[in-house]
Amino acid sequence: MKSNPVDQAVETLCQKGCKALWADLELMEHGQVLPELKALDAHQQQQVFKEIKSIMTVYEGSCNLD
Repeated sequence: MKSNPVDQAVETLCQKGCKALWADLELMEHGQVLPELKALDAHQQQQVFKEIKSIMTVYEGSCNLD
């Protein structure tokens, strides 16, 4: 079974690593569309943004879990 495009985009972005995700979130917060999201519509892009933001709350602005 094929996963949905939002899940695929989240997975692709997460593979970039913690620091890259923080940079990507910053870009998305300023309205930039990441290359990985260009095939998605605006609603799907917003879903990806919310999911990545939720995932990254674990790191509280850092990439250390200390």
